[in-house]
Amino acid sequence: MSVVAAYIYKDGVRTREVSLDHDDALDTKPGEFVWIGLYEPSADELARLQTRFKLHPLAIEDALNAHQRPKVEVYGRELFVVARTAQLVDAQIAYGETAIFVGQGHLITVRHGSARAHTELRAQLEASPTLLAKGSDYVLHAVLDFVVDGYLPIIQALEDEVLDIERRTLETFLSHAEVKRLFHVRRDLIRFKRVLSPMAEVCGRLEHLDTPCLDDDVRPYFRDVLDHTQKVEGMVDALREVITSVFEAASLLEQQRQSAITRKLAAWAAILAVPTAVAGIYGMNFEHMPELTWTWGYPAVMVGIVGVIGYLYWRFKKNGWL
Repeated sequence: MSVVAAYIYKDGVRTREVSLDHDDALDTKPGEFVWIGLYEPSADELARLQTRFKLHPLAIEDALNAHQRPKVEVYGRELFVVARTAQLVDAQIAYGETAIFVGQGHLITVRHGSARAHTELRAQLEASPTLLAKGSDYVLHAVLDFVVDGYLPIIQALEDEVLDIERRTLETFLSHAEVKRLFHVRRDLIRFKRVLSPMAEVCGRLEHLDTPCLDDDVRPYFRDVLDHTQKVEGMVDALREVITSVFEAASLLEQQRQSAITRKLAAWAAILAVPTAVAGIYGMNFEHMPELTWTWGYPAVMVGIVGVIGYLYWRFKKNGWL
């Protein structure tokens, strides 16, 4: 069985555990609701729940086949919500999916690919019976808030990594591995943005959706989830700008270093041009050259060469070319 937990709650307090094998055990009385948590269930298990709670077949199909985009669907008095979960796996963002059925007296969560179980969330809600007593629609808010809160550690971890690379950019060249990592992070952020925008739309719609599944006093809670989603969206946009600035800074520093090397090469070429020119003149083997018969010709030429080289070296050094 893929059932992680299945309990009936009344007035915010867990009353009993139920089994999907006994339909009568799933019956709820006024003021009660059942919360069933499934992890990658089979088609037969979902079909059993479909028959018991009269769930819409299109919603069952979406819950069985993962890879749905975040969305909200209303089927009569039944509400179907799909949320995308995310986590870091081997320094990359991996996605899962949580489908949520909300109706009169029941809430069913179906997880696919998400390693974060709702066990801790159940414990937190059961520790606050006043809030849990609001019913299944409040649990819907809690599940969405749980999913969105899982986004923040991902962005914080990627942000720390990118800022560390940014600091190293000012000290040395970016390595091939660092450039490759920045491109991978930017690609992950683009994909993450495609998840965050629909999630924000889901929360915004739930805040204003007119359906019997949602009480008026619970709607403001979805606005809080929307704020958290928009906060993460802002952090993603800011991190993408940081990555762009890192590439720009690395490119400017690279150009600056190349320019400095070019200036040094040009300066040394100018310095070496003096002895090269003098040696070239004397290497032409002219028959009549006054300096050839002058006793001090060779020393004078050598002193002149050294003097010119010294002067050029001093000028280039003073101007920062060497």
